[in-house]
Amino acid sequence: MLLSVTMRDSFRRDKERRHSGPLAGAIAFLLLCAAAIPGACAQTPGEVAGPAASPSDQPVAITLDEAIRRAEANEPSYAASSAESRASALDRSIARGALLPSVMYHNQALYTQGNGEQNQAGQGVGSQPSPKFIANNAVREYASQASINETLGLGQVAGVRRADAAAALAAAELEVSRRGLVAAVTGMFYSSLAADHKLAVAQRARQEADDFASLTGKREQAREAAHADVVKAQLVAQQRQRDLEDARVAAEKARLELGVLLFADPRTPYELKAADGAPTLASRADVEQAAAKNNPELKSALAALSVSNADVLSARAAYLPDLGMNVTYGIDAPQFAVNGPDKARNLGYSASVTLDIPVWDWLSTQHKLKQSEIRRDAVQVALTAAQRRMIARLDEAYSEAETARDQLASLDASVATAAESLHLTTIRYTGGEATVLEVVDAQNAYVSAENAREDGRVRYQAARADLETLTGTM
Repeated sequence: MLLSVTMRDSFRRDKERRHSGPLAGAIAFLLLCAAAIPGACAQTPGEVAGPAASPSDQPVAITLDEAIRRAEANEPSYAASSAESRASALDRSIARGALLPSVMYHNQALYTQGNGEQNQAGQGVGSQPSPKFIANNAVREYASQASINETLGLGQVAGVRRADAAAALAAAELEVSRRGLVAAVTGMFYSSLAADHKLAVAQRARQEADDFASLTGKREQAREAAHADVVKAQLVAQQRQRDLEDARVAAEKARLELGVLLFADPRTPYELKAADGAPTLASRADVEQAAAKNNPELKSALAALSVSNADVLSARAAYLPDLGMNVTYGIDAPQFAVNGPDKARNLGYSASVTLDIPVWDWLSTQHKLKQSEIRRDAVQVALTAAQRRMIARLDEAYSEAETARDQLASLDASVATAAESLHLTTIRYTGGEATVLEVVDAQNAYVSAENAREDGRVRYQAARADLETLTGTM
């Protein structure tokens, strides 16, 4: 009430001052809005001037390549394989570094309690206090030395070979994991796309069923059809509604399963963008040639055999001696100085060469060698099995892809034929020349043909992805 009175008085005063010009009236009106209706003419901080869609509301366009890229960043098994490959590459560098000399700069100040006696062991002095510990040279001893150590042996060379083979094995396993992930994402991508298409088919089929139910009702009212036709059409419409609900659930499940690999929040809206047309299939000769060169499973088996051979070499290296060399340069004296008393020079070097020859180890080296040879034989069997399995899988995958590709044209023709059959049957029913069962059968045939075409597309894409996984061309 107070607000309305204030506004009425303000308008009256504004009318009395109207002769002051339109500019004054406009200013007064703006001031009135600012004072009487806060927030109506002003915008509070954080408000948006106009309606704007949130970025999360806009569907993200996802192509197959983008889906693969996102899945590689989010899939835990692939991340573990990638981490293992990088760690194995560092093991190779560590093993090679073990072949190089190690350098250490050693500094030490040692104090030992004296026993009250004197000895003549000092450098440059007549006598010095004797330490209580006979292992120490003087009461005060200072060491500042650079020590260079090198060990040469067949074991170190075998370690480098094993590290190289292990790195190659980890890289091959990473490629196997990557291609498996690509094949899985490809299947999920086209399955989700097919689920969306099946949902559109279910929506159209439901609309056709509703239209046909309306048509039978009109024909019954015109006494051109029996009530049984209306009942049958209504049953079909109800079934189509249930099919639509199932198709919507299936599409949502497929999108969520793919969304788990693509986004931090699987509920993020996205839109799949597939390439137009089915990709071409390479010839069998090209596929076999690529598989012989780039098959990841075969590379993994070969790398595993190389690791086993390196283990055998490492076990044999235990029969041979290791040559150790040491060079030390610096001071080790009672004074922390280059020159001691009487100009005695403390700075100097020492060198040593060690050769340890193994004599008897209670047959442990022989048994370790036997163990490594047994494991190598098992890996050799696995390699030959991988070769046989690759040949069989290659023929199976190519036959599957070739058959699925050839059936795509037939499925497209079936959809076109089923659509024409439904159209003609509906016209015949409208003219009283066909029964309601013929129309229902035509509707079912059309829906089945469209769903079969979507399944055929998924089958071809999955078979092509499996074939490319074997050939290493993905």
